[in-house]
Amino acid sequence: MAKGSVSSSESRTFYDRRTGTRIRQVTTASAHHHHPFFFIPAYDDAMLRLIFISNRTGTPQIFAEERGTSELRQLTDRTDLSEWSMHPSHNGKAVFFTAGTSGWRLDLETLEERELVNFSAAEMRDEGMVAAAMGTTALSHDDKWWAVRFKMGNESALAIVNTDTGDHEIILCRDSIAHLQFCPDDSNLLYYAGPLTDRVWVIHRDGTGNRRLYVRNVKKNEWITHESWIPGTRELAFVDWPNGVRCVNVDTEEERQVTTFNAWHAICNKDGTSMVADTNFPDIGIQTYDPRDGIGEPKTLCYPEASAIGEHWNRPFPYANGPVTVYAPQHTHPHPSFSPDGKHVVFTSDRSGFAQVYEATLE
Repeated sequence: MAKGSVSSSESRTFYDRRTGTRIRQVTTASAHHHHPFFFIPAYDDAMLRLIFISNRTGTPQIFAEERGTSELRQLTDRTDLSEWSMHPSHNGKAVFFTAGTSGWRLDLETLEERELVNFSAAEMRDEGMVAAAMGTTALSHDDKWWAVRFKMGNESALAIVNTDTGDHEIILCRDSIAHLQFCPDDSNLLYYAGPLTDRVWVIHRDGTGNRRLYVRNVKKNEWITHESWIPGTRELAFVDWPNGVRCVNVDTEEERQVTTFNAWHAICNKDGTSMVADTNFPDIGIQTYDPRDGIGEPKTLCYPEASAIGEHWNRPFPYANGPVTVYAPQHTHPHPSFSPDGKHVVFTSDRSGFAQVYEATLE
């Protein structure tokens, strides 16, 4: 296969044996696949395409399922793609990704790859499998601004890139910068993950207002992770593993409980009315719940039966005394997230022996 190649649909439908939920398997090739990280949309807002990574060519490449025909189209053919960096635009015109030391804009009509920015000798990812090692990026909801983190010597840097011109500004340098997310209600505000022991930070797009939004309780040895915005509220949710999900208002700093089950990767729908999360230790399936009522009673959507590798999740916070090496291949994690219309949940599972992309339909 090569860039631009189109192959026939691999779509097949079945029903979860325990919940009866309709599930569509998007990919079937004997290779690993995955959709974007859980807080990055897999679809454009109009849901013309579902964007995913496939290793069917021997290296990770960006693919799209054209949802009108279910045909699969190969969008890249590179040897240096950072697979977890991809971020589809909301308007359906482009996919942004990093490769080598550069940030790129892929035109989804022409498949032209335009280098927006080059960080020269920088390293785009840390070593390892989690947090800063994944190299995730963030795109504002108006598609005007792209946030990219990279390494400059011993420091991490955060750059904001103009998606039209490629003009960019480094707005922050500090010890550690990981996952990035623009506030869905404010393109001038974004969250970023600091060090694993001090994760929850927000900053304005111009570099002002850099501040810690939540202070980890060291006495309780809290494990704070997997942050995501709740649309329409200016609240940032975070997982207090394995004790549930809490959130904090970015303006008032008021905290509240969202749910108390062992939500792992938790994300809200576009309307802020429902959240979805996978689970682990124990794996009780993918759960949906209401983020607004302070109860968050979970309802099982389906059982992805993914291997969800990462034994460090089955013990207390492992990073309290500094970085440790963990084995957690991300394509083995479900990472569920909603479609823009709120009618589907996309997830990844290696239940077949290879990681494949699936789409569960909500009632």
